Amino acid sequence: MTPTEMTAVELVAAYGAKELSPVEVTNAIVDRIEQVDGEINAMCLVDRESALVQARESEARWQAGTPKGLLDGVPTSMKDIFLTKGWPTLRGSRAIDPDQAWDVDAPVTARLREDGMVFVGKNTTPEIAWKGVTDSPLTGVTRNPVDTRMTAGGSSGGAAAAVAGGMATVAVGTDAGGSIRIPASFCGIVGFKPTHGRVPMFPASPFGPLAHAGPMTRTVEDAALLMDIISLPDHRDPTSLAPPRSTFRGELNREVTGLPVAYSKTLGYVDVDPEVGRICDEAVAKIDAAGLPVTATDPGFADPLEDFELLWGVSAATLLRSMPKVRETIDPALEEFWDRGERTGGVEFLQARAVAAALGITMGAFHEEHNVLITPTMPIPAFEAGHDVPPGSGLTTWPQWTQFTYPFNMTQQPAISIPCGTTEAGLPVGLQIIGPRHSDDLVLAVARWIESVLA
Repeated sequence: MTPTEMTAVELVAAYGAKELSPVEVTNAIVDRIEQVDGEINAMCLVDRESALVQARESEARWQAGTPKGLLDGVPTSMKDIFLTKGWPTLRGSRAIDPDQAWDVDAPVTARLREDGMVFVGKNTTPEIAWKGVTDSPLTGVTRNPVDTRMTAGGSSGGAAAAVAGGMATVAVGTDAGGSIRIPASFCGIVGFKPTHGRVPMFPASPFGPLAHAGPMTRTVEDAALLMDIISLPDHRDPTSLAPPRSTFRGELNREVTGLPVAYSKTLGYVDVDPEVGRICDEAVAKIDAAGLPVTATDPGFADPLEDFELLWGVSAATLLRSMPKVRETIDPALEEFWDRGERTGGVEFLQARAVAAALGITMGAFHEEHNVLITPTMPIPAFEAGHDVPPGSGLTTWPQWTQFTYPFNMTQQPAISIPCGTTEAGLPVGLQIIGPRHSDDLVLAVARWIESVLA
């Protein structure tokens, strides 16, 4: 196994045993970027020089037996939404001037830097992270490393493609409607959206109560370690939660067999691709047989698409108003959402928030009987790159094909996507595991157990 294929846990063990050095691994990662990213386009900035400075510092700490943190020396990439000292944060937009002082780290960036991780570059994102695929007027189309004809998903598609393609060991994404879980499913990696506020964000996301940040990794164990690093509160985010009472890595291998769980193949309203449905059914049958009793049942809510799109449009409009000259360069489909948001009144907005609250109450009651809910992550496998919706589908907006993800942004629940198989064409399929609010440790533990069952 090459360094570009290893997990964070494996790299840390190799550093401790002096079998690998952070410098060796960082060079291998950047070499990999140079070899494959011309076709994939997961990176919008690569900085070998800066990365090697960080790697040499990490190497010295490991040689002295004094690593700085849990993942000291592990290469990571930053979604181009997170402020990062010394690098521009352009959010996939031509309207942001790169020629300005970039001297602030976002909370996520600061925590990773304090842990001693090595920053190799920044990941592509659609303009202001607005949609479920990754392309923008600034950086072009990001492709799936599994099959470069296909989309990587979005909006954290660059992060997912980097991890899946060996261009970063781990990454952190953002998710206001599925933007961690969609590309995780399409690219065949793990993507975890924790409870809202568990990972602080600054500047405040324009998507407000819909917005989350979380790990994108190759294993659930790596995701748990990243959560231990990035889930501390930050005074710049007034919605951030108190520190966790225990470590996520410490809870990862807790006993979960026997817990009653639910499986909803359609949520009662989703049209699922037959091959995706079969793969998820087979995975759930293995889970049930291995000791996690599964009940097939729907949670009992109607598709909240209209209210989600209203909340989303108002949020986008709020940010875009503040960006001078953005109308001159904006993604045309994003401009349509902007205009829709501008036409929305305060009463309509609050009514949509009330729908989200009612949805949260419904799911809270559901979890009184079922510890977690399992669904497909996506109703379809990855489709042709360069399109906002699957070609020939007749759909018009990206949320129309992401019905399994956005409801759980509205409820602010933790949800994770883990790989559960591939289609006959070799495209990954993800399984989503959702838990009650504040049950991030349970969701990770169940996901780790299921990951071992499906291995």
